[in-house]
Amino acid sequence: MTACQFDQSFGLCLPNFHGQRYISLATFRKNGAAVYTPIWFAEDSNKLYLMTSSKTGKYKRIRNNPQVKIAPCTIRGKITGPEFPATARILPPEEFARVRRMINAKYWLARIPFLWRNTDTTIEITPVSA
Repeated sequence: MTACQFDQSFGLCLPNFHGQRYISLATFRKNGAAVYTPIWFAEDSNKLYLMTSSKTGKYKRIRNNPQVKIAPCTIRGKITGPEFPATARILPPEEFARVRRMINAKYWLARIPFLWRNTDTTIEITPVSA
């Protein structure tokens, strides 16, 4: 189960997604409406990383508004724990290989090239204090 754990280096309570297979990523339309998407992710240094296509709605919404919400969820997107505010950052192309390695290490199905043929973008999610 995801819990909030205090991190002294950041001085705030950060979500602990260790052991989770999916997170729900809420991005926001220009009118403020949230759009929830279950995603695969990798963790590194209190940040989450994901891969997507630059043609997807979530990429376009993050480009327009980097404020997002994250929560643990099932494969079908049912939220199973608390939601946390976060900031998303579209990473430069040089980071793609590193993020892909992290996701491949976590999900064996991610190693199938067919699933990633349209993926060209990586995103870093940084939790913020509530």
